[in-house]
Amino acid sequence: MRHPVLSRCAAALLVSMSLGLSGLPAQAAAPASTASVAWVTVTGDADMDRQFAQAKAEKKPVLLYWGAKWCPPCNQLKATLFNRADFIEQSKAFVAVGLDGDAPGAQKLGERFKVSGYPTLILFSPAGQEITRLPGEADAPQVIKLLQLGLAGGRPIQAVLADAQGGKKLTANEWRLLAFYSWETDHQQLIAAKDKAAVLARLAKAAEGGDAETALRLTLKALATEGSALKPDAALLARVRAVLASPAQSHAMMDVLVNEAPDLVRNLAPEAGPARQALVADFEPALKRLEMDRSLSRADRLGALMARVELARIDAPKTELNPKLPAALQQESRDAAQRAHREITDGYERQAVVTSAAYLLTRAGLWKDSDELLKAALARSHSPYYLMSQLGGNARKQGQKAEALRWYEEAFNKSEGPATRLQWGAGYFTALVELAPEDATRIEKAASQLFTEAAGDPSAFYERSERSLARVATQLQTWNKDGSKAAVISRLKTQLDGVCGKLDAAETKARAACGKLLKT
Repeated sequence: MRHPVLSRCAAALLVSMSLGLSGLPAQAAAPASTASVAWVTVTGDADMDRQFAQAKAEKKPVLLYWGAKWCPPCNQLKATLFNRADFIEQSKAFVAVGLDGDAPGAQKLGERFKVSGYPTLILFSPAGQEITRLPGEADAPQVIKLLQLGLAGGRPIQAVLADAQGGKKLTANEWRLLAFYSWETDHQQLIAAKDKAAVLARLAKAAEGGDAETALRLTLKALATEGSALKPDAALLARVRAVLASPAQSHAMMDVLVNEAPDLVRNLAPEAGPARQALVADFEPALKRLEMDRSLSRADRLGALMARVELARIDAPKTELNPKLPAALQQESRDAAQRAHREITDGYERQAVVTSAAYLLTRAGLWKDSDELLKAALARSHSPYYLMSQLGGNARKQGQKAEALRWYEEAFNKSEGPATRLQWGAGYFTALVELAPEDATRIEKAASQLFTEAAGDPSAFYERSERSLARVATQLQTWNKDGSKAAVISRLKTQLDGVCGKLDAAETKARAACGKLLKT
């Protein structure tokens, strides 16, 4: 399931615009509204096509929201964006479509629109062309400003990128479109994953000489990319240090600095040693400023603290359970987590922030504190199974096999919604195979239950659900690699063949996906 830390992969839902991004209002400037966005719920292709037809007739863009009840960054959107009076007012200018990942047909629609992670916001033109997308948690004021500018329409991001790649002249606004596009979750729509580093480096270089903020954002994005194609020379290092030293620039680049701090440092200072530690020291005051910035959401401020923790342990192995961190930083982590649990009353914000705080505590080596926080928060969560899965993960990392399996099983049992149950079930099943491979009865029972549930889900062989079932099949084959579990595999395959045989003949994609599972 999705990492508990909130994703801030992009800072705004960006479309063709004519204004800059500086000077945006503080997040608290617009109060929550007692009204709400008139989301139209869709459950399948026919529903979605009707909304596109309506949008075309009314000459309105379409905003598609794809999410799930349990998802922390989805809840962050609900707590900081969807309830704002200004966003609700603006929503009257577009067709607002809500797609719950557990609705019938949702995963099939997810495959149609090439969305994977929750949440994703996609803006379509009235003609149905995709303008841009923003997955993960968004900074509400930027979304508000940028959405205002985009309602008049803009060129699809695919066309903009093609022109940029071809050396054609772009407007300043189109460069911003590229700078704010969510490259981290592109789902290989625009570029292949292997080409990402090179493409971003070329775009960053081509943007120089234009809008300084746009060029800087592209440069930071390119630098933070795995296998960055930017040369970490003295000029680039000085440029990053200037951003860190400037309160205005570090605020404008908050999402990149907070989310990508370790990657930025590693790519600028590839070797552990004095140069890397000096750069870590430069990050510290900038991240502290962001942590104290009340114009940012609690989630963003917590993210700044998380970045400080990650930088403090940057030279430790990723799997190190008890990193040597300053005692003061550990205490800050405790205080922030306790404050979140004590002060946050909104259910959406709690699901977003408390789960991240629990993960923060583990990264600070405070495992007992993390467990206590999660257990204390269970009763106040509308999706406690998400917290249970974190407790399972905590126990697993600490070698507590029986405790881990107990939490994973309870999380699966309490999970709700067909896609969610397949996802949580696959997680529980994987833990069973890895932690209790000798328990053939329990393993067979879990796999059989998942195949039974898949039989009743029309989207079971699409998108996230398909990946969950494929994960189960792969684990089964690994478990039986010596052939000693052949009888169990045979019984499960017979059950699965029955599921595949009952799929609608017109669902050729689903039938093919089902047939690949446990194929011998």
